[in-house]
This record gives sequence, structure tokens and C-alpha cells, in this order.
Amino acid sequence: MTANTQLVDDIRRALADNANPGKAEGMRAYMKSEMPYRGVQKPARRKLVNAALRAHPFDDKTVWQSTVFELWRSAEYREERYIALDIAGAPSCRAFRTLDTLPMFEEFVVTGAWWDYVDDVATHRLRELLEHYPSDMAGQMRSWSHGEDMWKRRSSIICQINRKDQTDLDLLFDCIEPNLSHTDFFIRKGIGWALRSLAWTDLATVEDYVARNRDRLSTLSAREALKNAAKIRRSS
Repeated sequence: MTANTQLVDDIRRALADNANPGKAEGMRAYMKSEMPYRGVQKPARRKLVNAALRAHPFDDKTVWQSTVFELWRSAEYREERYIALDIAGAPSCRAFRTLDTLPMFEEFVVTGAWWDYVDDVATHRLRELLEHYPSDMAGQMRSWSHGEDMWKRRSSIICQINRKDQTDLDLLFDCIEPNLSHTDFFIRKGIGWALRSLAWTDLATVEDYVARNRDRLSTLSAREALKNAAKIRRSS
């Protein structure tokens, strides 16, 4: 089946109608984006998505996936890709997000190749798949953690952000391990972010990990990991 072109057209028309050129340049500069913006910020985009899904609800997984791909692959403005991710993650489409949709999210990570896209996919869609398919996804994330693509590596590290006491510690540390010597800022920041998130529910484990790996962790990763340690102790 093909994409729901009426929904795609409605989204693009609504973005054009709500365009704010004054905001667009600032958004583009902040994100260092080659792709231009319409200047439509998140609250307004959310309304557009909700309206589109009410008008064009999906009852077929193939049509849903084709529509998401159409918005993503043929996007001329960055908001179109944000909305593709919103529709991919819509609560009404939860039943469609099975393990066989992982290649779609992998494409978004690899072709998006920037933190705004990647972090959304990793901390929401990959986390959701991990929660429903823990064994299969753990194997995939371990594979991603030492692959050639840097954004897949970051995704494997941060995909358990906010899982709290449900965090698979073995998986987290296995995904960090191949990246301890990585020099990229986003990898180092991702390691720190993942550990900092875990610290809210297991500060002792994070402190022990940082202490044992002090000579291998970058200064950035270690600092980010323990950033909230004092606050956590005061609140406990």
C-alpha cells in the first residue's frame, strides 16, 4: 500500500499556513541545520499532528509506515521530519510498533545523523521496543554499540534513559564499554547522560562505575554522570 497522501498534504499545508520566518532562522541556526525550518514550534506541531490523526486515523500498519517514510524521506523542512517521528510514535499507532519496525527507526538514526532526531528515536522508540522485546533488542543494541555509525552507538547508550529501576545494567555497561575511548563529543555526552539518568535511582552503582573507570572515562562523561550526586544525596 502507499502513503496517505491526503494526510501528508494536510500536514505540509498546515506547516506553510503556520510558518513563522522570524523564528525559522533562529531554529535553523540553533540546530546548525542545512535543511530549512518553517518556524513552527513544538506545541503548534503537536496540534497539527493531533488534528491530522483525527482526520486521517490509521487502521493499516503498511499505510502508517509508508506515510511516515514519505514525510521523512521527501521532507523539505525540518518540521516535516519532526512530524514523521511524532506520527511514528503516536499512541494511536502503538500496535504497529513491533520488532520489525526497528529498521525504520534505524534509518531515522542513520539518515537523521543529528542529536534532535537521534535522541527522540533512541529515548522513546528504541526504549519502547526494548521494553517489549528485551532479548532481541538487547542483542541489537550491543551490535549497534560497536558499529561504524556513531549515531547508532549513541543510540545504544541512551536508549534506556528514564527506565529508572527497570534499567538493564548489563546492557547499559556493555554498550558503554566499546565507547569509553571514543573521542566524539556526542558519544561522551551520551555516556554521561545515561549514567546521570541511572543515578537518580541507583547512585551507588554510578559512583562505583565512575570510580572503577576513572582512567577510561572522559572528563565530560564523568562530570555529567555525577552532576546531580549532591542533590540526590540531599533528597534521599
